[in-house]
Amino acid sequence: MRLDKFLKVSRLIKRRTVAADACGAARVLLNGKEAKPSKEVKIGDVIEILYGAGSLTVRVCAIEEVTKKENAQNLYEVIE
Repeated sequence: MRLDKFLKVSRLIKRRTVAADACGAARVLLNGKEAKPSKEVKIGDVIEILYGAGSLTVRVCAIEEVTKKENAQNLYEVIE
């Protein structure tokens, strides 16, 4: 699955276009490297999202094309 789509489906970022813009602005790291929106995400990958005030690091646990809002948190686990 594409990185920008995963960020949207998992609801880590609200919209896919915003996710793509964040990737283009080097605010999303995939396994410690800057990632383009089209980069493929696999189970076990580590995603770091750099926000203005801090960052969020998650590990991909599952990949689904669509999911309900209440199940979105099952797609990743937060790492600190």
